[in-house]
Amino acid sequence: MTDEQLQSNLLQVRARMTSAATRYGRDPNAVHLLAISKGHPANALHCLALQGQQDFGENYLQEALGKMRALHDLPITWHYTGQLQSNKTRPVAEHFHWVHTVDRERIAMRLSEQRPDNVPSLNVCLQILLQEEPGKGGIPPSEAAGLAAQVRALPRLKLRGLMCIPPASDDFQQQRDWFEQLASCMRELNSKGFELDTLSMGMSGDLEAAIAAGATWIRVGTALFGERKSQGSKVMGHGPEA
Repeated sequence: MTDEQLQSNLLQVRARMTSAATRYGRDPNAVHLLAISKGHPANALHCLALQGQQDFGENYLQEALGKMRALHDLPITWHYTGQLQSNKTRPVAEHFHWVHTVDRERIAMRLSEQRPDNVPSLNVCLQILLQEEPGKGGIPPSEAAGLAAQVRALPRLKLRGLMCIPPASDDFQQQRDWFEQLASCMRELNSKGFELDTLSMGMSGDLEAAIAAGATWIRVGTALFGERKSQGSKVMGHGPEA
């Protein structure tokens, strides 16, 4: 994809987000774009970064570390958006600013233990599984308070909010209903004193419904970068982007 097309796509996505925020009474500045860049080359990220896009989401650790080296001179905030295995927590804790997919206390403990002391706490979201689906991580809403309490007690993590990947749907109201469930879950946690401020939800095909329900991070890949080519052994199931 050419730089001109990438720039045009970025403008179109931003316009969609602003329009949706205005339509549903949201402050457009409260809804942030996370560019899901897994499977796309560093030069594409470089192009968007020069247009002011600072937040990028990656699922594949080695691929992400290579991009970090290539783009080290740019003010990029890196988000880990893939399912995290215990043997991969150290480099994630060392190099990323956010993790959106925490769904086990063990993973959270390792991230906290391995987060360097000379950098800010790692921002984390709990992944909530709204409906059981093969290949998706996350915990049911009924377990959110327990895991939130465990994560909040860890010294090198900052619990920011919740993330979900709802079942696919082309129906706006159905999309919004799923996202409202996540928003309701966060309100319930905040009523218990958790002070969460982040809802990571919504992708290329349903970002308007997510914004209507209160999303603060919209995770967009396809609408920015186009369809992702198959990565062979790197394909790891249904990741949190579209």
